[in-house]
Amino acid sequence: MVQRTSNAEVMSMDLSPKRPAKAYGGDGGAYYDWSPADLPMLGAASIGAAKLHLAARGLSLPSYSDSAKVAYVLQGAGVCGLVLPEAAKEKVIPVKEGDALALPFGAVTWWHNAQDSSAELVVLFLGDTSKGHVPGKFINFQLTGATGIFTGFSTEFVARAWDLDQDSAAKLVSTQPGSGIVKLAPGHKMPEPRAEDREGMVLNCFEAPLDVDIKGGGRVVVLNTANLPLVKEVGLGADLVRIDGHSMCSPGFSCDSAYQVTYIVRGSGRVQVVGIDGTRVLETRAEGGCLFIVPRFFVVSKIADETGMEWFSIITTPNPIFSHLAGRTSVWKAISPAVLESSFNTTPEMEKMFRSKRLDSEIFFAPN
Repeated sequence: MVQRTSNAEVMSMDLSPKRPAKAYGGDGGAYYDWSPADLPMLGAASIGAAKLHLAARGLSLPSYSDSAKVAYVLQGAGVCGLVLPEAAKEKVIPVKEGDALALPFGAVTWWHNAQDSSAELVVLFLGDTSKGHVPGKFINFQLTGATGIFTGFSTEFVARAWDLDQDSAAKLVSTQPGSGIVKLAPGHKMPEPRAEDREGMVLNCFEAPLDVDIKGGGRVVVLNTANLPLVKEVGLGADLVRIDGHSMCSPGFSCDSAYQVTYIVRGSGRVQVVGIDGTRVLETRAEGGCLFIVPRFFVVSKIADETGMEWFSIITTPNPIFSHLAGRTSVWKAISPAVLESSFNTTPEMEKMFRSKRLDSEIFFAPN
């Protein structure tokens, strides 16, 4: 059972956006992650966050994780090898910028950037660590390499498991000196990606139908059990949001006790978060490459800078529901006039003027 963090602890936590630190890497690329020590809400919410950067010919060796995740391709194109639990054959999935994949418990993955690639392959991982070893941090188990699982077994056990003689077993386990990420030799042949393996496994957020499209305001694509069925197994929802320059994202909150974990993909803007007793717990400017977390039921709003802002978020429920506090679909339009008038202790004339605003705007508000 995950231990709940007290209200006082949440209210006093540093919620400011943070960048990740390099965990390991080499010529083939690098793996970066966010630490609960730097971003305490990761531990409080039991959320992990990491990024994989692969150079041309870079290979992230086969591994599995102690946490279910959503992967989102931030940049480049490449291949994701995926073996689902109890599957007899791997999927060799071509991936590109904008792709989202749900990776359930027990999934073994490898990632590869082609040798002729002119750009890094960059993949964001966000997931639930509540059943993992360290709240707020992914623990990845490598199958091969210097830190691979089988380096810990005796040669006798490895030989017996793989039906090899002991010399062959010892050689097979020890011949890969790399750890986690390696760079392949020029010309090394890798499996050809199969377009059919994308079916049911990948949703491209740039090509999917828009769930919200506000002219001059912004656009949203939501990942849920309807368009990416594996989201149910992962237990997370996600969305890609793009708002135009100087546009505002309505103040709102997740009304199903979910945390919002937000990675700024590109652009920048101002962010305010308000918590218990109307206390503003965050006021900052968020930029591309930063990540922050909004606590359960806290209200968040964003205003983009001149170039606009794009972010990818996970929500800790597979089919999230949000309540907005401004716009055509806000709670204010549903509350009766008399209650609204009394609640604000205002005049009928002010109540009517207030209610008459934002009648044809929802979620995103373009600049006047």
